[in-house]
Amino acid sequence: MEHSPTDAIPATAQTESSAPFYIAATASIQESWPRTLKHGDTFALFDQHGDILNAAGNPAGIFHQDTRYLSGSYLLVEGYRPLLLSSAVHDDNAVLTVDLANPDIMRDGDVAISRETFHIVRTKFLWDGACYERIAAENFDSRAHTTRLLLWFAADFADLFEVRGIQRSRRGTCSGERIGSDHVIFHYKGLDAIDRYTHLQFSPPPSLLDQHHAAFDLELAAGGRWSCVTQTRFGTSARIGGPKFVSALRGARKEIRGQASKAAAISTSNNLLNKVFCRSVSDLYMLATETPQGLYPYAGIPWFSTAFGRDGIITALQMLWLDPNVAKGALRFLAAHQATDWDEVSEAEPGKILHEIRQGEMAVLGEVPFRHYYGSVDSTPLFVLLAGAYFERTGDKETIAALWPNIIAALNWIDECGDFDGDGFVEYRQRTPQGLNNQGWKDSKDCISHADGSLARGAIALCEVQAYVFAAKRHAARLARAMGHHDLAHSLDEQAEALRNHFEEVFWCEDLGTYALALDGDKCPCRVRASNAGHALFGGIVSHARAHRVAAGLMRRDAFSGWGVRTLNACEARYNPMSYHNGSVWPHDNALIAAGMSRYGLKDEILKIFTGLFDAVSHMDWRLPELFCGFPRRTGSGPTLYPVACAPQAWASGAPLMLMQTCLGMNLDHAKNEVRFERPLLPDFIDDVQIQHLRLGAGTIDLLLQRHGRDVVVHILGGTGDIRVVTAN
Repeated sequence: MEHSPTDAIPATAQTESSAPFYIAATASIQESWPRTLKHGDTFALFDQHGDILNAAGNPAGIFHQDTRYLSGSYLLVEGYRPLLLSSAVHDDNAVLTVDLANPDIMRDGDVAISRETFHIVRTKFLWDGACYERIAAENFDSRAHTTRLLLWFAADFADLFEVRGIQRSRRGTCSGERIGSDHVIFHYKGLDAIDRYTHLQFSPPPSLLDQHHAAFDLELAAGGRWSCVTQTRFGTSARIGGPKFVSALRGARKEIRGQASKAAAISTSNNLLNKVFCRSVSDLYMLATETPQGLYPYAGIPWFSTAFGRDGIITALQMLWLDPNVAKGALRFLAAHQATDWDEVSEAEPGKILHEIRQGEMAVLGEVPFRHYYGSVDSTPLFVLLAGAYFERTGDKETIAALWPNIIAALNWIDECGDFDGDGFVEYRQRTPQGLNNQGWKDSKDCISHADGSLARGAIALCEVQAYVFAAKRHAARLARAMGHHDLAHSLDEQAEALRNHFEEVFWCEDLGTYALALDGDKCPCRVRASNAGHALFGGIVSHARAHRVAAGLMRRDAFSGWGVRTLNACEARYNPMSYHNGSVWPHDNALIAAGMSRYGLKDEILKIFTGLFDAVSHMDWRLPELFCGFPRRTGSGPTLYPVACAPQAWASGAPLMLMQTCLGMNLDHAKNEVRFERPLLPDFIDDVQIQHLRLGAGTIDLLLQRHGRDVVVHILGGTGDIRVVTAN
């Protein structure tokens, strides 16, 4: 996905040929099953105790605007780590609650306080650039006890790219000091001349406080209780203060409810699947960040908690039936950041849509090129595609009219900068050594190759990008007609059809039964079987005569692991089930492939993909990660996790929503005020699906869909407005 690892080599072994923004994998994120919180531009990774134990290769900490503002924190009871009772982030993702108990407390060789005498509850949440924590202790003994709780903390102000393994020759200066009886401040003077501060304030004041420790001496009567609140604030201001714990908690929960209030609700007969949907929707709204242009789904935690063009667009497409407001925010945000000029370092070109934005010190200084980076070949056609899909779903002509200059600029980029050699296909080439050498969604250094394993060189035209361009021009033609530009609409339709014919002629590999992964700089096809051809189905560029052969290839044993479609078939030279893009399984990849299959009526294949991913997530705490390894499915065990996969990841969280829509063949057409179900099917593990408050135009509708063998019956339970429901079998 985003400038990430291809093989687990130590950071110290990197060479000039290695991926420049490789994520060092000296430890697996999954080993500690981190507890994740996010609000706005702040996210936190705690362990199950609610601590930040920053061992090598562990990205634990609290990060704000791509900087780690708190790098260490742990709680001790008289020098001992508490016993873990339970730990969970609430269903709405707002709050982490950790239940602890004291271990046996030894004094002078004897047990002074038996284990499980004190119940300690840690309640943590993020809100408005701060982390709030309440530590509460209760004595369940029949006699009084005195004890000491110690909270240790540290701030290293590491840039996120440092945490990911990049070594820096110079850093700014860091200091810390106690201020009064209740306040510690850490200050980092960056090389970018920006002051960054971490403030910790305690209420009540600790018994002992220095720049790394806060000690609380407790005297708890039998049944006695005690609590303390810590507010840790991050930013570029030396000012302290902020809302109190309770009011901040109310604000956090109110915001989450408000963001999701316009979304449809989905429930099924399968309680385990309901957990998946609940977790997915909660994760999506946690990752959705309020910007001046509206909600934008940040890509994933920990490595990609920022705006990525491609990820945001695909996530908005996955959520479009559920909540089109996310698509509206994504479109407006990307339009506001669309390139208007040429810049070699950021790979900006007029009309090009953003790849990513970074706010950390290394980005500001240009040590990494991602402050505003445009090295993505597919974000621009996907932007146009999303605009068309959004208009079909909502009929929001006002927004489309405001975006029309951006849509035209994106189309111009496709025809001019995108197809810079004029061969009719959109290619990419790395314009700066600092940038990405591969610029599709598979952007690791070794993911585009020929059949013999040799890497593709020169300007590369990806299979799926041509499909995105085809779909973009089809959507743009419909938008042009709605805007009254009929000549332009006719021209766009002609361009799309010409692209389809050219694509079929050049990319099809008859002996492979699928489309080439890409064309290299010499226009030689990369005759490699990969999941990219499934995205060609999604874009609709594939002829019906060949769609069944492509789908059959994606369901072969060397392609389908049992859990999902692999990024690269097991028969290919570069296949490695533990790699990032050469044999792993990505949920969003599978969701897009399934949506493409639905376009061609291939419903049995969709059910197989949905079932595989559902079985996989049942082993993953009901949250689909960014990716997992592509080893074949083994009886009695779950899928093999990928060590540095993001979880949550927006387009992985959106995958179950898209898969459900795809199984049901559900389309919402604003112009017809119609919800249409095209050959709906449900997998065996779902008997019925209920969708409530599904919005279309000014109305809402509640639906119940019940499976009877291979048939699905649609019932209207209620609603407002005059929404039509059509079922086509």
